[in-house]
Amino acid sequence: MITVSNLSLRYGKRTLFEDVNLKFSQGNCYGIIGANGAGKSTFMKILSGEIDPTSGSVSFTPGERMAVLSQNHYAYDEFTVIETVMMGHKEMYAVMKEKDAIYLKEDFTDADGERAGELENLFAEMDGWNAESNAATLLSNLGIKEEFHYKLVKDLDNTQKVRVLLAQALFGKPDILLLDEPTNDLDIHTITWLEDFLASYEAIVLVVSHDRHFLDTVCTHVVDIDFAKMTIYTGNYTFWYESSQLALKQRSDQNKKTEERVKELQEFIRRFSANASKSKQATSRKKALDKINLDEIQPSNRKYPGIIFNNQGREIGDQVLQTEKLGKSLNGEVLFANIDFMAAKGDKIAVLSQNSLATSAFYDILTGRDKDYTGSFKWGVTVNQADIPIDNTEYFKGKDNNLIDWLREYSAGEKDDQFIRGFLGRMLFSGEEVLKKSNVLSGGEKMRCMFSRMMLQSANMLLLDEPTNHLDLESITALNNGMKDFRGNIIFTSRDHELVQTVATRIIELTPGGIIDKLMTYDEYINSEVVQKQREEMYAMA
Repeated sequence: MITVSNLSLRYGKRTLFEDVNLKFSQGNCYGIIGANGAGKSTFMKILSGEIDPTSGSVSFTPGERMAVLSQNHYAYDEFTVIETVMMGHKEMYAVMKEKDAIYLKEDFTDADGERAGELENLFAEMDGWNAESNAATLLSNLGIKEEFHYKLVKDLDNTQKVRVLLAQALFGKPDILLLDEPTNDLDIHTITWLEDFLASYEAIVLVVSHDRHFLDTVCTHVVDIDFAKMTIYTGNYTFWYESSQLALKQRSDQNKKTEERVKELQEFIRRFSANASKSKQATSRKKALDKINLDEIQPSNRKYPGIIFNNQGREIGDQVLQTEKLGKSLNGEVLFANIDFMAAKGDKIAVLSQNSLATSAFYDILTGRDKDYTGSFKWGVTVNQADIPIDNTEYFKGKDNNLIDWLREYSAGEKDDQFIRGFLGRMLFSGEEVLKKSNVLSGGEKMRCMFSRMMLQSANMLLLDEPTNHLDLESITALNNGMKDFRGNIIFTSRDHELVQTVATRIIELTPGGIIDKLMTYDEYINSEVVQKQREEMYAMA
C-alpha cells in the first residue's frame, strides 16, 4: 500500500498540490489524469523519491519493491540491453554483481566463501538464476529481437530504447509500478501486449497516459488532479468522464427531483458494471463499480475546448481525391509506392504505415509542400482543404505578433477582433491570453492555435497528421467529438486508438509494396487475419 499524507508542493507563490491525502491499494491500477501542467509527472517523481514535497509524507508497506519507467534514454548507454533490463531489480542486480566480484578475486578467503554462500541463497530466493531468460522474454514480448539483446543500449534507436526501459521497469514483477507515458513510441501490437500484462498484474500500478483506450483497458481507478487537489474515483477514464459529465448536467438541471437524479446515476453505474464484465480488468473493475457510492460521482471542474468544424462553405462534391501510382522515396528508401485509390464523399480515412516518415510525406505531397514524388494525385474542384501538419514550426517561426493578429492572417473574410477572439476562445484562450506573443507558446498552446486556425477556415476536407500531439486529455476528447460530428471528409493519422476507432470509416495503409485499403473499423483491421497476411506480403515486397 502507498499512503500519501498531507502532501503539498509549492514553487514560490505557485501551489501545485495542497493537503493531498490518498491511499493506493494492491491489485489496482490508477490512471493519473489532469490538464497539462497540473503536476501528473511531478506527483510520480514525489512517489519515486526523485523530488521532495514541500510538506507532508509518502509511506509504503515495508518490504514492497518499487520500479519506475525511466525517462532518461541515455542513462544506460554503456550497458548491454539484457543487463539494463536486469538492473530493474536493483537488489537482485546488486547481489549478482557482488557475487561475481567475489568469484573473480585471486585471494579468495574463507570469509569470501561464507559471503558468497549467503549471496547465492539470496540470489536463488530472488529467482536470479532465471533472470537472464526472463529479461530476454520480456524484451521479445516488447518487440526487441534477440539479435539486439547483447548489444550496447547506445547502439539502439530511440524507439528501441523506450522498449528496453519499459522492460526494465516491468522486470522482476515489482510490487509498485510507476509508468509515465508507457505507450510512447510503441506500435499497436506491443501496446496490446502491455495492456494484457497490466490487466492481469496484481500489484499497485500508477500510470500517466494520454491514450484513452489504454487507460480504459488497464485502469480500475482514476486520480484526478484539479485545482491543486487530488481525488480518486472508481472506474476507468471513460467512466470518470461520462459520470462527471452526467453529474454536471444534473447539477444544471434544477427542476429534476432528487430521486430521479439518483435513479439516473444508478442506471448509469449498472450499465458500466455490465460493460466491465467484457473488459480485460473485468473482475476487479466490476467489483469496484458495484460498490461505488453515488456521492463519489461529482461534476468535473475541468474545462473542455470547443473543437467544432462547421463547414460554412460549399458542400463537397462526389469527386474528392484520386491518386495514381503515387510514390515517395527518401535517401534511397522507398517509403510507399503504387498508391492508387479514390476518396468518396463522406470518407473519414485513417492513414497508417509502419514508418511515420511515410505518412508525413504523404500529407506533404497532398498539401503541396513536397513536389518530389512519383505518380500523381488530383483534388476535386469542390474541395476546400485545411491541414494540421505533424510539425507546425513554420507557422510560428520568426513571428512576434499576438494571437489575435496571428490568427487574423488566416481569415479570408471577417477580420474583426471579436470575431477572431471567438475562435481563440473556443480553444480556451481568454482575456489577456489572446495578447500573448505567438513565438513564446508551448507545444500544447501552438496546437490549440492550429485548431483555431482550422476552424476559422471552414473547410470541407481536413488533413490531420498526428493531431493529438501535445494535447491534454480534455483537448483530445474535444477533438475526437469534433471529428466524429464533422459532416465533411477527413484524412488523418493518429496513434490514439480511441480516436481512430471512433472516427475512421475507412483504413488505408501505405507500404513500399503498395496500398491496403479496407472499409472497416480500426479494431476490425488490426484483428483481421486476412489483413495481417496481406500486410506481411506487402512489406515483404519492399
